[in-house]
Amino acid sequence: MTGFQRAIATIGGIAALLASYFAVGDAGAGGIGLVVASLALAAVGLRHHFGIMPQARLDLAASLAGMVLLLSMLDGEMPAASWLFLVACWLSGWLAVEKSLAARSLSQVMSSAVSLAVPVFFGAWIIFVWEVLTIGLEIPTVLLPPPSMIAVRFAESTSILWADFQQTVIKAALSGYIMGCGSAFIIAILIDRIPFLQRGLLPVGNFISALPIVGIAPIMVMWFGFDWQSKAAVVVVMTFFPMLVNTVAGLQATQAMERDLLRTYASSYFQLLIKLRLPTAAPFIFNALKINSTLALIGAIVAEFFGTPIVGLGFRISTEVGRMNVDMVWAEIVVAALAGSLSYGLLSLLERQVTFWHPSNRRKVQ
Repeated sequence: MTGFQRAIATIGGIAALLASYFAVGDAGAGGIGLVVASLALAAVGLRHHFGIMPQARLDLAASLAGMVLLLSMLDGEMPAASWLFLVACWLSGWLAVEKSLAARSLSQVMSSAVSLAVPVFFGAWIIFVWEVLTIGLEIPTVLLPPPSMIAVRFAESTSILWADFQQTVIKAALSGYIMGCGSAFIIAILIDRIPFLQRGLLPVGNFISALPIVGIAPIMVMWFGFDWQSKAAVVVVMTFFPMLVNTVAGLQATQAMERDLLRTYASSYFQLLIKLRLPTAAPFIFNALKINSTLALIGAIVAEFFGTPIVGLGFRISTEVGRMNVDMVWAEIVVAALAGSLSYGLLSLLERQVTFWHPSNRRKVQ
């Protein structure tokens, strides 16, 4: 056990002891259960000084049990000591994650499971703390609704959210993403083939990429109408330049010795391109695809603020904010976040399959 891990365990144990001390006077408000739970959590944290059961699963179980106890206390008035108990539970979960990541005797399957479980556990803690703070501190829902309220609105509005998802993500963002990245890839090949275009098109592309989206969107709406076509045009403008620059840089990343070797075998330009330069540029291309997956979604949503049919993520966010339905706004944000995370994850998985030969992916496999 490292000194940093021991420090986390010590601070968590002291926080739990302080929580049990301050909870003694709140016996009528659930303080007795909090005292017992705090003492148990303090024992879990301070046990490391005696070398008793140092496994990470005990810290994880203590953290999860503390989360359940705090959630059960949200129905009534929370004791003041519960905030110290919250800190102790968080430190216990942090310690469990530190131990799991530092373990060296795990199999490859368990190591992959831990790598997947850590961000899930971290995300669950963020939502949990959000819930406790908004309800425990009685923050007005207009300012910040609790996740439970957002989940209820999400479940009640699935048909509306699905229609907005189809309009913004599938029609506008996806179509603009394909057209923007595809056209940029083709032009990057032309630039690589014709050096004159590199001097002429790259400065123009840099100029276009610097145009503000709030200035482009109204113009595209006037050109292409209020439906998804104008939003797709905005996405094309936003995704074109990152793809162009990364592809051109990737095509120029090959070494002169590699190119000369293929030329000694009388390779044509396209043979050199397919067998050497495109595989070398693949990490650059996937980097642009991942960046553009989020840019496309942002561009489509922002473009809908400037004119759209009565459907779409951006339209719903702007209208529901005016109605003070903040829970619906957050439900739309959840849909956008899930769509962006899913697209980024799928592209990362595809990149790992295509560029399995790359040193970074070989290290992950090992």
